[in-house]
Amino acid sequence: MSVTSSFSPVPRVTPSPTSWHSLPAYTSVPEALAAHVNDDHLYVLYPEKIAQAAQTFLTGFPGSVLYAVKANPHPVVLKTLWEEGVRHFDVASMREVELVHTTLPQAKMFLMHPVKSRALIAHAYAIGVRDFAFDCLDELKKIVAVTNGAKDLHLHLRLALNEGDAVMPLTGKFGASHEAVFNLLPLARDLGQKLGLCFHVGSQCLEANNYATAIHYARQLVDEAGVKIDSIDVGGGFPVAYPDMPVPPMQTFFEVIADSIKENNFDTVEIFGEPGRALCAEGGSTLARIELRKDKDLYLNDGVYGSLFDAGQCAWKFPVELHRDRPPSPAANSVPFRFFGPTCDSIDVMTGPFHLPEDAGEGDWVEVKHLGAYGQGLAGRFNGFHSETTVAITTPERQER
Repeated sequence: MSVTSSFSPVPRVTPSPTSWHSLPAYTSVPEALAAHVNDDHLYVLYPEKIAQAAQTFLTGFPGSVLYAVKANPHPVVLKTLWEEGVRHFDVASMREVELVHTTLPQAKMFLMHPVKSRALIAHAYAIGVRDFAFDCLDELKKIVAVTNGAKDLHLHLRLALNEGDAVMPLTGKFGASHEAVFNLLPLARDLGQKLGLCFHVGSQCLEANNYATAIHYARQLVDEAGVKIDSIDVGGGFPVAYPDMPVPPMQTFFEVIADSIKENNFDTVEIFGEPGRALCAEGGSTLARIELRKDKDLYLNDGVYGSLFDAGQCAWKFPVELHRDRPPSPAANSVPFRFFGPTCDSIDVMTGPFHLPEDAGEGDWVEVKHLGAYGQGLAGRFNGFHSETTVAITTPERQER
């Protein structure tokens, strides 16, 4: 069920923000809105929530945590995770490699995209990346050729999996078939210093046993191929509790993975995981202003071409909250609304429904929550609608660090 709440009206004054890693930092959303002076929507980061998610994985996941940078590449997100102890980062492009390299020079990067340009491989290797994924012979040959047959590579063979219980299945695009594995494993074993298997059970995986099934499949392949491996990367897919999408506690996923690793005799190899959504989703949101109301339709200044892509194209019902800095206080009872984005395109619609106070209207702000992942990172500039404003909502204690 969507979240609704309100706050008491505040005087229309402009607060003087402190700074959190160069971002304007406030102690509340109303304070941030009172200082907002341009016509755009704005993005919010909650450092404490990102830090808490990082600690959940660092203390609970039975292996090394690789942050999937694609989920949210904002430098402040990267720095917050680093401060909490995350040292490994999953990158996929030249710009992600450069972003991590310049923001966190001591970070260890893993290039786990199974298809890479030669220029990307060469640049990544030159600055110290040694972990490369592949899922076919041509990609393996490419990695070897570009690195001049380097013997210090950690090669990760991406496995194809059957579609599981993930909200967003990732089957069909990447992954070596059962038959291909038996040719690729022995070949890669002789080409790299280390060899591993990796897979992805799908984004927003709701069933922990999908990881156990994939790990058992990896065991079968290793036994049939008769090839020793050095690592297992269980990928991403760790879920977040969105409305109408209940998930088990994260500890359940950790326990299932740990038990399966032990049961399948992988407890002597390196274990990796690639959380993205689970590390940053609840640590960010979008504040969109209502420009017009037509009955139960609200027209916002952000939409599917911005940070609300998943709300539109995937029909996800994100939690929402109304913010108003003028009297009267929002109505106590809520009703379902549909959202429209600001562009001229009629597909810029988010059906929801999103439950907000029944008197929501022009000038009010809707906070769409859990958009710290795949929100700001997916936003484009279509029709001239975009935002370059990000603020932090955090405690005075963290602001003083």
